[in-house]
Amino acid sequence: MKKRLFAAIAVAVVVVASASASAHHSMSALFDFNQRFTRSGTLTQVDWRNPHIYLIVDAKSDQGLVETWRFEGPSPNIFRRRDDVGKRDFENAIGKTVTVEASRARDGSLSGLIRKFILPDGKVVSLCPQNC
Repeated sequence: MKKRLFAAIAVAVVVVASASASAHHSMSALFDFNQRFTRSGTLTQVDWRNPHIYLIVDAKSDQGLVETWRFEGPSPNIFRRRDDVGKRDFENAIGKTVTVEASRARDGSLSGLIRKFILPDGKVVSLCPQNC
């Protein structure tokens, strides 16, 4: 009976650990660090949860069409350790113009890894070295 219980606990630990590991991904596999770009537009959404934050920005393309960009940032824990910027700063920027410098997604989608974020008041939020 003890062997079965031990085996069941071991299997449960492996399942939980593998699910947690699959939730996280390699940034260099998803984003090309050498392909930087900048987009300015309206911040429409802030998704502030682990393992990474996401900022959704509506920006005009070179053809003048509005495109919805999804920018990935570090864990919310990074901001808990910073005293210069936090969740409230990003939430207060919703509906306002922001600028994002990012590394382009390798799959060509409208997404990027945030390197620098400029809030509506001009405050520059550098996310290097976490995302560089």
